Amino acid sequence: MNLMGNFINMFWDIMPIAVILLGFQIIILKQKIPYLKKIITGFILVWIGLTLFIVGLETALFPLGKLMAKQLTSSNFIGNDTLSWKDYYWIYIFAASIGFATTIAEPALLAIAIKANQVSGGFIKVWPLRIVVAIGVAVGITIGSFRIVTGLPLYYFIISGYVIVLIQTYFAPKNIIALAYDSGGVTTSTVTVPLVAALGLGLASTIDGRSTLIDGFGLIAFASLFPIMSVMTYVQIIKFLNQNKK
Repeated sequence: MNLMGNFINMFWDIMPIAVILLGFQIIILKQKIPYLKKIITGFILVWIGLTLFIVGLETALFPLGKLMAKQLTSSNFIGNDTLSWKDYYWIYIFAASIGFATTIAEPALLAIAIKANQVSGGFIKVWPLRIVVAIGVAVGITIGSFRIVTGLPLYYFIISGYVIVLIQTYFAPKNIIALAYDSGGVTTSTVTVPLVAALGLGLASTIDGRSTLIDGFGLIAFASLFPIMSVMTYVQIIKFLNQNKK
C-alpha cells in the first residue's frame, strides 16, 4: 500500500477546489479571506481524512464486498447445481442490508439531512430522512442485484423507475421535490459507491453468462433512483395521514 502516493494524489484532487474558492474570494470578490488559519487547517484535515478514508475503503471494504458477492453466489454455499433467480435470496438480503447500512453511514446524506432540518425549521427530521433514503437505496440495490442475476436489460428498470418518479413528482408537495432529487444524488458518494460497485462486479463475475462490463455496472444507478421515490412516497404518506386527521 503506497500511502504517500495516495496522499499526493488526493492533494491534487482537492487542490482545484481550494484554488477556485480562494481565487473567487480574492480575484473576483476582492475580499480578504476570513479565518485564514482555520480554513487552511480545515483543508489539511480534509486532505488527510479523505486520503485515509479512501485507502481504508480500497484496502478493506471494496475487496470484502467483492469477496462476499462471490461467496454468496457459490454453488457450494447455495447447495444447488441448477440455479434460478429464487436461489439467490441471500444475495438479495445481503444487497438490501449493505445498501441500508452504507447509506446510513454516508456523510453526504448526513450533511443534507442536517441542512434540510435547519432550513425547514425542524419540520424535516434528520433521522427519519436518513432512514427513508436508506430504505430506498436498500430496495434499489436489491432490485439491481435481481437484474444482474436474471440478466434483464438495465434500461427496463431505469426507464420504468423514472416514469414512476415523474408521476410522483406531479403529485408530490412542491417544497419536497428538490430535496427528494438531491437525496438520490448524495447516496452515491464515498461510502456507498465502492461497496455497491464491488457487489455488482462480484455478482457479474461469478454468475455464468454475465459480463462484468455490461452487467456488473448499473447498481449505482439504482442507488440514485430509488431514494427519490422513497422520499416522495414518505412525504405523500405523511400528507395523506395529516389530511385524514383533519
